[in-house]
Amino acid sequence: MHIPPSQVKRVAFSPDGKQLASASDDGTIQLWDVRSGELRRIIKGHSGQVCDVAFSSDGKQLASASSDKTVRLWHVGSRGH
Repeated sequence: MHIPPSQVKRVAFSPDGKQLASASDDGTIQLWDVRSGELRRIIKGHSGQVCDVAFSSDGKQLASASSDKTVRLWHVGSRGH
């Protein structure tokens, strides 16, 4: 797993510890497989830097907050929000 530290604003582990979400300056969120270190998905949808990320208690959704003054909910494992 290689995450450039200058781009990362926040990280969050899924409740089961299998995924890591990283919030970036470029407005994207990266979902990583903790065990393999593999980048599983890049989520795009914010127009500003992503300031925070948090998984729901069941791990099925991910919330993100951005400097574009929006909060988005993402269904982890799907392509939409």
